[in-house]
Amino acid sequence: MSNAEFVGLVNMLHATAEAALGDLNAATASAARDGLLLEGRARQTAERSLKLLTMLSEKTRGNLDFTEADLLSQAIGSLRERLNALGGH
Repeated sequence: MSNAEFVGLVNMLHATAEAALGDLNAATASAARDGLLLEGRARQTAERSLKLLTMLSEKTRGNLDFTEADLLSQAIGSLRERLNALGGH
């Protein structure tokens, strides 16, 4: 059975990155209020979330159930795609 706190952490990091990249959802208002959407910081925020999710994947390898591993893998994959599509770094 999936750990609710783990799922929440993955979803929070993913939502923060998506909000920084301009997705309109509840996380966007919070990210904007916290200054994460200012020019130059949005990509940095998304990249930081991706790095944290990647580290989490490496540190938990072999210790996740299928649902947790799939959620983490999908979050990492979608953020990599978004950042690659933006180009740059």
